[in-house]
This record gives sequence, C-alpha cells and structure tokens, in this order.
Amino acid sequence: MIPDEAVAYLKEHSLLLATAESCTAGRIVALLAEVPGSGSMVECGYVVYSPEAKQRLLGVSADTIERFNLTSVEVAREMARGALQDSPANVSIATTGLCGTEDVDGIPAGTVCFAWGFVHDGRIKIFTRTQRFFGDRQAMQHDAAIHALGAISSFHQQVVAAEPVDR
Repeated sequence: MIPDEAVAYLKEHSLLLATAESCTAGRIVALLAEVPGSGSMVECGYVVYSPEAKQRLLGVSADTIERFNLTSVEVAREMARGALQDSPANVSIATTGLCGTEDVDGIPAGTVCFAWGFVHDGRIKIFTRTQRFFGDRQAMQHDAAIHALGAISSFHQQVVAAEPVDR
C-alpha cells in the first residue's frame, strides 16, 4: 500500500514532510495519518483553497496566479517552496487543480498540478508534474493523493544522486 511505503521511505531517509494541498483537501495527510508511526514523519499540512490563502500562508505570488492560473505547475512550485520555507520539513508536496467534473478556464476537469520539494545540501530542489484523473470528486482526490505519495522516493533519489551545481 502506497501510504505505508511512503511512511517507510520517509523514515528510512530521515525525511520530514510538509504538504500544501488545494484540490486534494488534506487527503495526503489523511492517508498518512492512517499509517501507525506516521506522526513523526509529518510536520504540517496546509489546506489552501483560495488565492488569498495561497499568497498569505505560502507566499505564492499574485503575479504567478494571474499569469499562469491557479491550476498550474508554477503555482504548485511556489506552494511547495512556501511549505518548506515556513517549516523545518525537508520534503514537501503541493497540489492544485480541478478535482471535479467541470472544466474551468479551458482546463479539463481532473487536471492536477503537483510539486515535490526537497531540501538537500542547503538548497531547495523542486520537481513538477501535471496529471489528469477521472471519476467522481472523491476518486480524483484519492488518486491524486496516492500519486503524490508514490512519487516521493523517485524524486528524492534524483536529488540525492544529482551532482551539486555550484561545486
């Protein structure tokens, strides 16, 4: 089960998670909370629906929202960075998108933008992806949360294996 594997991976690599969730509405943290021992691997979880909350709590730029839309990897990236900068966490996951059945502003229903942020050697490295999910609202939220958790290890391995840029 992916939440169990994610908790084991976080523990094995001494990772502390902060989430910044919009469309998944706290589902990532809720899935982790079902796993015994996960409390020591989760630092905090933000649920930020409104543009104002994203700006106020996570430092997302109003210009980024205006230029790229709320459903964008650019907004997800700033959410992930904001969650890391506001906590002692060394890994973050951000989600923003449309977990519903209606297209919005030309963006298809079920579109979710993700960002995974990692603090490594004093630097923040962020990965972004966009994925589309299908089904009802609950199914989309669940599937997006599982997708977010399932990608932690592969992105973390890329960070750890990467050569430092400025050395």
